[in-house]
Amino acid sequence: MKIRVGIVGLGHIGKNHARILSELPECELAAVYDTNADTAREIAGQYQTHAAATLEEFAARVEAATIATPTPTHYPIAVQLLEAGKHLLVEKPITETTEDARLLVELSRETGRILQVGHVERFNPVMSKLEELLTRPRFIEAHRLSPYSFRSVEIGVVLDLMIHDLEIILHLVRSPVKSIDAVGVPVLSRGEDIATVRLHFENGCVANVTASRISPEKLRKIRVFQREGYVSLDYQNQSGEIYRLVNGQIVREQVEIEKDEPLKRELAAFVECARQGARPKVSGFEGAAALELAAEITRRIEAHSASIDFE
Repeated sequence: MKIRVGIVGLGHIGKNHARILSELPECELAAVYDTNADTAREIAGQYQTHAAATLEEFAARVEAATIATPTPTHYPIAVQLLEAGKHLLVEKPITETTEDARLLVELSRETGRILQVGHVERFNPVMSKLEELLTRPRFIEAHRLSPYSFRSVEIGVVLDLMIHDLEIILHLVRSPVKSIDAVGVPVLSRGEDIATVRLHFENGCVANVTASRISPEKLRKIRVFQREGYVSLDYQNQSGEIYRLVNGQIVREQVEIEKDEPLKRELAAFVECARQGARPKVSGFEGAAALELAAEITRRIEAHSASIDFE
């Protein structure tokens, strides 16, 4: 039986949610809601669904929902929908504050509803291949660069872009963070637009992470070094190479990756979790952990910037 799913927030990301959810055979796109009623009616007409006038009306029509609104609104909307008994996928970052994230995780437990967080890169086919090749990471290098989009300007680049890589690295290393070295600077926004971080983990792994949202080009790559060699993967092009030491020589091999749209895989997984009551790959717990690390990095960048005169 199809599950009735809806979307709250119909900006750039929400419109992509509508496109994909309208095509998934396991669900019915039952309603959409946006504070801009004209946008809601336009998307509802495009996908033959209902434009709800209020969040209460929206909740009455759906069993599960995705939240793709500005970050400061995630918490109040999620609380209302969880208390109404709805399964949720909340776009990243899960909430604006770590305390709100913890409260949401607890509320999802109390209500017995699914809480998934939209760390879409975990559903990139590149990640599946990396998990196959992974043994014990010793050093990780991640770069995420993007042109300025004028979206998500209410948060800095760490919470906007870097948080994707932070969540992935926490997943790969599976060890507590021992120390953080972070720097970042604002250029076009109030918050930092460029940031670089070095993370030391208790198991000895080190990760260097760089993010920029004022780059002239897009780049999303990760390299993972381990004893047997290293893996270099490109999230954007869904391609990769593995380098191994064989008979005293470094051998390069292409990694076979079956390409697919990460957002489609993420939303399909959410629908399946909501239908089956299964634990999401990126639950509220993982989303809260990524936010906690990103928030600490942001705090350190702000403290460092306050001590420097950029004029």
